[in-house]
Parts: sequence; C-alpha cells; structure tokens
Amino acid sequence: MGQTENKRQAVELADIMRAYAAGLKQNRNLCPEQHKAIEAISSCRTSKRKGHLSVCNKCAYREQSYNSCRNRHCNKCQYQKQTIWVENLKGRLLPGNYFHLVFTLPDCLNRLIYRNQQLCYSLLFAQAWSSLQALCANPRFLGAQPGAVAVLHTWSSTLVYHPHVHMLVPAGGLSEDGMEWVKVKNKFLVPVKALSRVFRARFCEALLKLLQSGSLNIPEGFQTEGLKQKLYAKNWVVYAKKTGKTASRALEYLGRYTHRVAISNNRICSFNQGKVCFRYKDSKTGRYTREMELEAETFVKRFLLHILPSGFYKIRYFGILASANAAAQKEQCLALIDKDQYLSPVEGLNAYQAFQILSGKDPWRCKQCGEGIMKVYPISNSA
Repeated sequence: MGQTENKRQAVELADIMRAYAAGLKQNRNLCPEQHKAIEAISSCRTSKRKGHLSVCNKCAYREQSYNSCRNRHCNKCQYQKQTIWVENLKGRLLPGNYFHLVFTLPDCLNRLIYRNQQLCYSLLFAQAWSSLQALCANPRFLGAQPGAVAVLHTWSSTLVYHPHVHMLVPAGGLSEDGMEWVKVKNKFLVPVKALSRVFRARFCEALLKLLQSGSLNIPEGFQTEGLKQKLYAKNWVVYAKKTGKTASRALEYLGRYTHRVAISNNRICSFNQGKVCFRYKDSKTGRYTREMELEAETFVKRFLLHILPSGFYKIRYFGILASANAAAQKEQCLALIDKDQYLSPVEGLNAYQAFQILSGKDPWRCKQCGEGIMKVYPISNSA
C-alpha cells in the first residue's frame, strides 16, 4: 500500500462499478449507504462531478481535473487522509514499543452481525477492549491501565465477509495509583490463550443479552437455540505480535489498516467478459501473489458487503490513549516514561499545507516549467 494506489491503474474498481451501476441502482436489497457508495465511486474524478482548470501563470500550461468523491469507501480517496492521520497520531501516541492484536469473530455469526452492523460492530469494539483491560489490570500479568487504538475491518483478502478489529497497544501501562509506568513482563502483554477465552466469554454473554432483550434483527433461518453451545464449541484465537521498536514504526504498521478499503486498484489484474481477476494474500508468505477470478457481479456484491453504516466510527481510542484522558493521563505517562513526545509538523494545518510538508512538494507548482504557480478556475458539471 502506498502512493501507487493514487496512480491510474489499467483497471480500477470504479470501472467495474460503472459497468454495473445501472443494475445495482435497481436492487432494492441494497441500503442507502451502499447506493451512495456506488454513485460516489462510479463518478469519482469524472465529468459527472464538478472540477477545475489549472493554468500556469508563467508558461500557460493547462491541466483539467475533476473532483474526487471523498467517500470513505472509495479506494482512490483515502491515501492522503491516511498519511495525514498517521502523522497526526504520531503526536498522540506514547513513545515506546507496541503490540498488534487482532480480535476475530467466528463465521457462524456472520449473518447475524451483518444484519445488525451498528450494534454488533460496537459490541466487538467494546468487548475486545474490556477483555484486554481486565487482563492487563491483573497483577499476574501487566497490573496496569493499558491504552489502545482500534480499527475495524470486515473483509478477508478475497473480499469474504470477515469482521475483526486490529488493535495497537503500548507495551506498558499506568499503575492504578498513576504513579508508575509499568512495563510488560517476559516480552508479552498478556497470555493470548487467556485473552481469547475472556474475549469469547464476554462477547458471547453480551450478544446473548441482546438476543434475549429482542434488540437484534434475526435473519431468516438463523438458529438462536443452542447458539451458546455452538460458540463455545470452538476456541477463539486472538492474534498478537510485537510491531517494532518505536511508536513511529508502530504507526506505519497500523497505517496500512486505518483508511484501507476492501480492495485497492493495484490488486485488480483484469476485467474482461464479465469477470474480474484480482490478487489476494498467500497465507504462507503474507504477500499478495495469488490470483482469484470471480464473476463481476459477485465481485461487486462482495465489495458492497463492506460498506459501513452511516456515521459509524471505524477508528476508536481506549484507556490512556482515549481523548478524555489525553490531557491528564498522557502527561503523567510521558513524565514517567521520560522520553520525548513526537510533535507532528502538520498538527493544525489544512490538507494542502500538510501535503506540502509531508511530500516536500508544492502541489500548485507548475509541472511543465517548474517555476510558475497554477491558478485555479472552476468548471461546471458537464453531465
């Protein structure tokens, strides 16, 4: 993932969406957010959207551009947001080592979760955090108050529905009395097996309460009888690994997950005769080297499974990294850790100023002569 995502690929998700947009608009099974995403991605940076004409004030070089859709599910509109977000978050994180945890739900719950996304995704966040918090508070393990930055993903590399939360956690925490920074013991945060069992118990208990209270919309044919036994029949596994030596390295790692959408354009190989070929991850190497071909309609339907509910926050902060604790607890942690806090050079700047600093380039400098400044003139919507 990188700047190559922002460059024009031979085949883009937008091309496939445009080919099926008319038919998708007639699909009554799609929710308003899915229709909105289809329209946005299909029209992103095309004549359907207003644009502007840039003219160099020195050599008269002209360049016409159309506006981006800025939809959070568009794979062409996220790179700059991701870069600025990561840079700003560096100034929010505590210095030191970090762990990467992944909390995943069993696929037998997929239909129920998809039908109740707003409630179930929030439940996933809440129970993943409460499980981690409870074990970290145990004196046998960390014995301190932890913190976390969490990101929701709902897909596998083959676009199959697979809800899970990535969590970035400092390798230490604040003691209960707030007077000591407690480092991890034996190079691990908490025992993964214990964390997995606690997460399963807490999520199942909370989910069953929602079912009993009638708060969830039950999909047709979904069996609620014996659900608890079915969920406890398998072990739930929480993935955990150390990400690197510094907060900066950890953020680069998490940055791959924050503003990512279900598929990037550089993973799409071809779109011919109603079929889409794309690359997916080889589980042995971790690289996107394997290829899969799907009917284009199936490909689009899989992508639309990952459109989030309106207003849902897929990035959340917990514990000593939560916004509510940013002033008091963060200052105390910094004093105890005795390391310098990273100061983001783009803090408080607008997108244009931030891009200029991070890229080292002036986006308004003429590409042709390298001296003039591009003056912008709006152009009307031609469609």
